[in-house]
Amino acid sequence: MRRSGYRDFIPTPEKRRYAGPTPEAHALEILKRDRPQELFGGWKTLLDRPFKGITSSGAIQDNLFQLRHEDSPIPEITRAADTLLKILSPEQRRLTLHPLDSGLRRHWQNTELFVEKHGLRLEYVHPELRQAVLSLLKKSLSDSGYKKTLATMRLNRFLGELVEAPQILNEWSYNFVIFGTPSLTEPWSWQLFGHHLAIDCLLLKNQMVLTPCFFGAEPTSADIGPFSGTSLFEDEERLGLSFMNALSPEFRETALVSGSLKANDHPKGRWHFADHLMLGGAAQDNRIVPYEGLTAEKLSSPLRQQLLDLIKCYLEPLPQGPLDAKMNDVENHISDLHFCWIGGTEDNKPFYYRIQSPVLLIEFDHHSGVFLNNSEPAPFHVHTIVRTPNGNDYGMDLLRLHYEQSEHHQKK
Repeated sequence: MRRSGYRDFIPTPEKRRYAGPTPEAHALEILKRDRPQELFGGWKTLLDRPFKGITSSGAIQDNLFQLRHEDSPIPEITRAADTLLKILSPEQRRLTLHPLDSGLRRHWQNTELFVEKHGLRLEYVHPELRQAVLSLLKKSLSDSGYKKTLATMRLNRFLGELVEAPQILNEWSYNFVIFGTPSLTEPWSWQLFGHHLAIDCLLLKNQMVLTPCFFGAEPTSADIGPFSGTSLFEDEERLGLSFMNALSPEFRETALVSGSLKANDHPKGRWHFADHLMLGGAAQDNRIVPYEGLTAEKLSSPLRQQLLDLIKCYLEPLPQGPLDAKMNDVENHISDLHFCWIGGTEDNKPFYYRIQSPVLLIEFDHHSGVFLNNSEPAPFHVHTIVRTPNGNDYGMDLLRLHYEQSEHHQKK
C-alpha cells in the first residue's frame, strides 16, 4: 500500500495542531475545546461504570478462561521489575506503584494529551531509569513485540519532527505504571500508554494477559532521519487484504458490512469522531459488539489457516509460551470466529476489519489525519486494538479465579 503519500498532507505552520510549548500546556489548551471535552467526558462516564468486559450480546460467556501453565518468562520479568524499583526515588515510587485493584488500570488512552498524571512520564526521567523500563518491556514481550513497541515510539518522534512539535510528540511521551507488587507467585501488572500506544500486561505465576493492547501510527513509516526505514502494520494490512480477496464472491459479500468508511454511510453511533470505526478503544471495556460477517467454520482449511496467520501477527507481542496458549484458545473457538470488513478491497484503498470470537477481538482501522491534514482515511494512518472479551481484559477473569482458588486468599 502507498505509504509515502503522507507528505502531501504535512500541514503548513498556521495549520499545525499543537497549542502549547509543553505537554502540559498543550493538553490544558486543547481540553478547553468542545470536542476534547466531549471525548474525555464520555470516557469518564464509561469508566465510572464497574468493569464487566466486552461481549457480543451483553451477557458474559462463562468458563472460557482457566489458570494454567503457559511457560511465561515471569522470573526474568520480575527480576527486571525489581531492578527498576531499586532506582526509583520516593516520589517516583509514589507515581509508579499502585494497587492491583486500582481503577487507574482502566485509565489508559491513546491521544497525545498528557492528562493522566499517574505513572512515570518517560520524557521526564533520567536515561538509566528509561533503560530500566525498556529492559522490563524487553523481558516481557517477544522480540517482535518489543521491536513493534519501540517502532511505535520512534514513529511518534518522527511525527513530532514532521509537524515541528517535538515537545508534544516524541519518543518518550509515555507513562509507565506498575500495579501490585512484582512477584513470582502473586498477580501484578505493568502498563505503558501514550500517543498511539497502550499495553496492559498482567502477570500471574506462569500466565500472561496482554490486553488491552493498542498500537497505532501516523504516518506508518519513516523515510528520513535517524529512524528511516521504520515501518509498522505491513503484515496486518497485507494479510488482511489478501485474506479478504482470497474469499469467494459469496463469502466476500457475507464478510462485507459496507464498502464505505465515511461516517454518514453508517448507522447513527457506529462511527465516532475519535475512534472512527473502532469499537474497542479507550474506555470501551464494557461495550457490546455484536458478531458480524463471515464465520470461520464455513472456510476451507487453507482459508482458515490464512485467517489464523493474520490473527497470529496481532498476538506475536506475547512470548512463545503464552502465544501458543492463546492461539490454542483461538483455535478451540474457531467455530465462533467471525471476520467482517468495511471499505475497499483494492490496493491503496482504506479499510477496516474486525476479527472476533468469545476469546478474542481484533480491529484494524485506517484513519483520517489528526496531525496530518488528510480529511479522508488513508493507508498511512492506522489504529489497531487487541482485546480479550467476556471479562478477561486486564486478566480480570484470571484474577477472579486466582482469588477464588488460592487457599491463602480464601482464609482472609
